[in-house]
Amino acid sequence: MKKITWITHSQYDIPLPKNHRFTSSKFSDLYKELKTRDFYKNTVILKPKKASVKDLEIVHDKEYILKIKNGTLSEKEIRRLGFKWSKILSNRSFLAVNGTLLTCKEALKNNIACHLAGGTHHAHKSFGSGYCVFNDIAYSSRKLIKDNFVKKILIIDLDVHQGDGTSEILSNNNEIFTCSIHCRDNFPFRKSKSDLDVELDNGLNDHEYLDILKQTLKKCIDNITPDIVIYDAGVDVHENDKLGNLNLTSKGILERDKMVISFFKNKFIPVATVIGGGYSDDNTELAKRHSLIFQAVNEIFN
Repeated sequence: MKKITWITHSQYDIPLPKNHRFTSSKFSDLYKELKTRDFYKNTVILKPKKASVKDLEIVHDKEYILKIKNGTLSEKEIRRLGFKWSKILSNRSFLAVNGTLLTCKEALKNNIACHLAGGTHHAHKSFGSGYCVFNDIAYSSRKLIKDNFVKKILIIDLDVHQGDGTSEILSNNNEIFTCSIHCRDNFPFRKSKSDLDVELDNGLNDHEYLDILKQTLKKCIDNITPDIVIYDAGVDVHENDKLGNLNLTSKGILERDKMVISFFKNKFIPVATVIGGGYSDDNTELAKRHSLIFQAVNEIFN
């Protein structure tokens, strides 16, 4: 059996008010769920160290980074971010970006690796948005290229919401190709421009979605031959998601994830996965949805 590397940290959970749309314990909930699975014994678990301010300047303005570090966001910035500042939130944000970077490095060694967090694709260069503080996908992409780990990167973002921060930060970058398949009539309502945007109608089902995904993966490979793929496996495409608008079942999401993983495995291209968005009042059910990408990876690689 192939050992699969997972990256996580005990300090990923954040304190939030009751009834907040974001599940504050989703990261530890996911880990607890995964520990109940048979494939848990086939994993290697690593934890990241915090990124520095200087590290993050590769994608974010220093002024904004320091606001997150020191807790000096304005009320307007807090509303846009969707989180009140706390030391725990700040600490978690500096950890999680390096969690995705570590996932990418492990994927380059072993062809696959999975982050039990990540996908904070609404964070822009100078501000946070939509529960996203720092943009782990853009950060990891830039760092991998800057530090000569890779030359070309493909980002496949299948969160129900467009990865507007990622595409904005990485615009006009020939080494990184951004692809976002998202719901047209959903946040962010002012979309940015990815290298490839595929906008979906409300209510799309499993079959319709998977047909579009199959065509889109082929288009991506026609445009770039990447050294690694960063895959945002958001589960807010689920039919019961609070913020979704699409009608994918859990079975459909599992098939989606297996399609992505197997497509690139067959081309000998490493994949680093992040969990992206998912919103539910039922913490256990949400953890089960987020666990689907880990199940898919295990089924494809073992």
